[in-house]
Amino acid sequence: MNLKTPFYLLMFLFALQGFAQSTEPIGVIETTEGTIYIQLFAETPKHKASFVELASDGYWDSLSFNRVIPNFVAQAGCPDTEEGFTDPDYLLEPEFVKGITHVYGAVGAGRDDNPGKLSARCQFYIVQNKNGLHRLNDNYTVFGQVIKGMDVVDKIVLVKRDSNDEPLTPITMSVKIIQMTKAEIKNMVENP
Repeated sequence: MNLKTPFYLLMFLFALQGFAQSTEPIGVIETTEGTIYIQLFAETPKHKASFVELASDGYWDSLSFNRVIPNFVAQAGCPDTEEGFTDPDYLLEPEFVKGITHVYGAVGAGRDDNPGKLSARCQFYIVQNKNGLHRLNDNYTVFGQVIKGMDVVDKIVLVKRDSNDEPLTPITMSVKIIQMTKAEIKNMVENP
């Protein structure tokens, strides 16, 4: 009997187990103030897919956090306009999910005052109010949660800003997607 065979067989089985572990896409927002990690919810599949697509395309890499308000939100992406969001390619039907609410660190989709509560794919915000912003529930889609980096969000909302709550010094960002296992995500949440 070849003694090396069981070792190679074990190595093969461990490799298969590694492939069998499923991973989830995690949003990574690198800013001038630090890095923020976002878990995207499976319960909001259209918003999750949209965020992954835009991040993978580098859409936000030329944009910044353009509206920051302490005890409210840090908003990023395309700036608000008087005309609102009119490009149908950048609008999504809302995905309100019972139990997914505007808690501290929730990631939501921006929108204008359209009656259908359609989300603007190009804009997202992070809830910075430690008590949450539950008045926004069922009005704006929450599609993710910060799992690491809320200290960065807390710094972002405290920068000097103008009368429109835009930072005087731009807070630029780069957004990418990485894959993590559930165990890696759990470890990140438990050890921020």
